[in-house]
Amino acid sequence: MSENSKVKEFFKLGEVGNYFLNVFKKPDPNKTTNFNLRMMHGINKISIIVFLFAVIVWTIKRFI
Repeated sequence: MSENSKVKEFFKLGEVGNYFLNVFKKPDPNKTTNFNLRMMHGINKISIIVFLFAVIVWTIKRFI
């Protein structure tokens, strides 16, 4: 295995990583969406942000 492919494999995001990247992208105007799908993605954005905030607060409290 070459060095380049090892680096690519290490930084491979997978399905979960790609979902996080896709949630915060602007929606495609040509793609039709319904209200339920927009609300689901909005709630997911809020929950991801709250989770990351909680991890940061927990880490700060842990080391201080």
